This record gives sequence, C-alpha cells and structure tokens, in this order.
Amino acid sequence: MKDSHYDAAIIGAGMSGLAAGIRLAHFGKKVCIFERHNAPGGLNSFYSLAGRKFDVGLHAMTNYVPPGVKGTPLGKLLRQLRIEREEFALCPQKRSRIAFRDCDLKFTNDFAVLDAEVVAKFPAQADGWRALVQLVRTYDDVSLDAKTVSAREVVARHITDPLLTDMLFCPVMYYGSAQERDMEFGQFVIMFKALFLEGFARPLDGVRVIIRVLLEKFRQAGGERRMKCGVAGIVEEQGMVAVLKLDDGTEVTADHVISSVGFPETMRLCQPEHRAEAEANTGALSFVETISVYKKAPAAWGWGDDTIIFFNDSERFDYSRAQELVDPRSGVICFPNNFDYAGAQLPEGLFRVTCLANYAKWTALPEPEYQTAKAHWMGEMQRSARRFLPQVSDATLTADLVTTDMFTPRTIRKFTGHLNGAIYGAPRKVRDGRTHLSNLYLCGTDQGFLGIIGAMLSGISMANYHILQKSGT
Repeated sequence: MKDSHYDAAIIGAGMSGLAAGIRLAHFGKKVCIFERHNAPGGLNSFYSLAGRKFDVGLHAMTNYVPPGVKGTPLGKLLRQLRIEREEFALCPQKRSRIAFRDCDLKFTNDFAVLDAEVVAKFPAQADGWRALVQLVRTYDDVSLDAKTVSAREVVARHITDPLLTDMLFCPVMYYGSAQERDMEFGQFVIMFKALFLEGFARPLDGVRVIIRVLLEKFRQAGGERRMKCGVAGIVEEQGMVAVLKLDDGTEVTADHVISSVGFPETMRLCQPEHRAEAEANTGALSFVETISVYKKAPAAWGWGDDTIIFFNDSERFDYSRAQELVDPRSGVICFPNNFDYAGAQLPEGLFRVTCLANYAKWTALPEPEYQTAKAHWMGEMQRSARRFLPQVSDATLTADLVTTDMFTPRTIRKFTGHLNGAIYGAPRKVRDGRTHLSNLYLCGTDQGFLGIIGAMLSGISMANYHILQKSGT
C-alpha cells in the first residue's frame, strides 16, 4: 500500500537536501524530505551536551563576500532561495594562516593579503603563482560535464616549489577533498575560490542559524519534512524508482527522487542493491575533532589573531588515511571566538582541532578501549596543534578548562550514514547528478559542489536541472 505520492522526494535533510526542497517548493511542487535522525543539517549540524551547543562540521562558511559584490556563489544562493543576506547574520573572519614547519602564509577575506605573502616568501614562484590564480579565476568550475583533470598536474605546470605546492593544497584538501594526495582540478578551483578569492564567515550562534533559516524557508514554501523517518530502500522497476520504503515500514512514491546521502550510500539503498558500484566509489578519508571549552576567550593567552590555522609538521604534507588511529602531523585549528562579531562575544572560549583518522581502526576498538583512545588522542592532537600557537603553559589551560568533547569516524558514521565515516564522500564525483535510474538524482557531497554554500548550490542546481527545467517551470 502506498501512503503518499509526491512530485519530489528528497533523501536526507542536510544543507543540499534542504536547499533542493526549498527551491522545488517555491515552484509549487509537492515535496517531502525524509531524514533518519532527529536533527537536520547532515554533515554540518550541532548537538547539545550539558546545556551547551556544539557545532559539527562548520568551522566557517566559505565563499563569503561583503555586501554589494556581484556574481558570486553566495549571491546566487541567496537569490535562488529567496533569503535576505541579513538572515544568515554572517560575521567575517579576522585572519587565518597556513602554518608549516619552515613557513607561514597569512590570508584574510582580502585576497591581496595572500598574494603579497606568496610573492614575498616565494619570489621565484611569483610569475607561476599569478598565472595559476588567473587560471583559477577564469576556469568553469560549475560545468556539469567537465572532464576530470588532476589538480597536482595542473598546479605543477605553474608552481615548482614543493613547499608552496603543499601549502596551497593543505587548506583546499582539508576543506573539501575526498581523494587521497590529489584532487580533481575543478574541485581544487572551487575550494581555492571559496577560501582565498572569497573567504570565511560565521554567524555568532554558529551553524544552527543557517539551519534555522533553511527550515523556516522550507516550511513557508509549503514543504513537508519527516524526521526520524529515513529511506530504507529504493525499489527499482523498468529503470525508474518505483517505490521508496521508509524506516517505519510505510511506502511512498514520487515522480522524482533526489538523494543527498552520498553515491555509495544511495547505491546500497537500491533494491536490488548495487554493491559493486558502491564499493568501487566509497571514500576512505575520515577525521577526528576535539573541542575544548574555556572560561576565557583565546585572546587571553595571545591566541586572538587567527581564526583558522591549517598546519603541517612533516617533511611533505600527506593528505591520506591515517596509518594509526589519528595522524596528528597535520590538521586544522579553529577559534570560533576570532571572527569579527561587531562587538558581540561568545560566552566561552572555544578551541577546535581536526586531524585525519583511520575509520577501520576506530571501529575495531571495544568500548573501554575506545574511550581510552579518545582521551589519549585528544591530548596528542592538541599538543601537535599548539606548536603553531604562542606558548601557553599546560597549567594555565587546565585551570581555565571547562569541558571537552571529541567526535571520531564512528560518530560520523552513526549520525551521517557515510560509509567509512568519509566526511567528503566518494572520491569520484557525479557532476551531473545522474544515476542508473532515470528519475533518481544525486545532490550534495557526491555531486561535487563543495563547502556549505556549495552543498546548498548543489541542491538548487540539481532541482533546477533535473526537475524544474524538465517541467518547464
């Protein structure tokens, strides 16, 4: 028995699924979003612990530009979803850094800062750097049928210094690459623009501000949302999705289905299951993140200048699955306090550190050993990160510490459903969003538009391309 029929069913209430739902509902489509968990946001959500709300995923929203700047992803997103800029309440970063053992590159939301840093510290690379930047500026990174090209091969034509090469790849990989040691050049361009040519911002209250706006827009547009009710199976008939089987045992039908849960995860939902296709394109890169809460803001210890620091302390930057539980040699430091909140302040100091991890090793641990490993690696990760910060004694930090928390690849798998706890999903993206079924499409991480803005644009683009254009809307 079919319980409901929709013009479009969306699997997953992450950023891309919510954006797709808003876009379709704006044009009168009967849309329902099905989400297995009780919290929306997917990879970029939040949770409450002892009365505090912790962001998951969001260090900063990339692609930030100040008011009045035209022709950017942020502007397109706001127009397509009919969101006023003020609703996101974005506050720009102060300054960030790429910090390696022997070199340090500062950057802000003004690209001229990074440009001057690179030219000053790598003068022999200046011409190649400028040529690479020009290529990035003119490259069509949103083409849905672009050919796959190695980013390392393209960058090597312009940059010959291995240190500068590693320093450029470190931020773009940590913020968007599902591929070990390399990435597709279009993906590199998306992230280079998002981080360096545009920039970072954050609402004072974090990712829940973004989620709240999206949920309200979806509700106002007449969309339906079923939480704690995921899709358990996608039944195929004659090359199309015939039925969606839900976790609660009911069945629904839809003219179109958009899945935001990832390529391999979607293939595993299909009935019959497409296991071989899923296994051939499952990501291997996962992360751990520690969050420390302090009585004082980081500025009290001289940590008030940098918003985000991408660090590396190995001879060459190695973006690959950790050999041990964690690889603390490189990572990302985030100080949520260090955005320009125009006089407002967060109530407590926050210090976040993210490093590469090994999903298989974390999932193999029995529970007591799992908890012991979390405590050990929290200390190791923070010690590694603090080498790139002004020196503060352990005693000082301990005296001001309020609480800590940590998520691992096991946490990611549990709350996102991503196989292998792969934050950025499948290594090979499906740019046009098509699948083997004529009315089943992908959006989000595995479609290939990266970052929070990119995820939302992915949902919009797939809704426009596969549903609204076909219906003449």
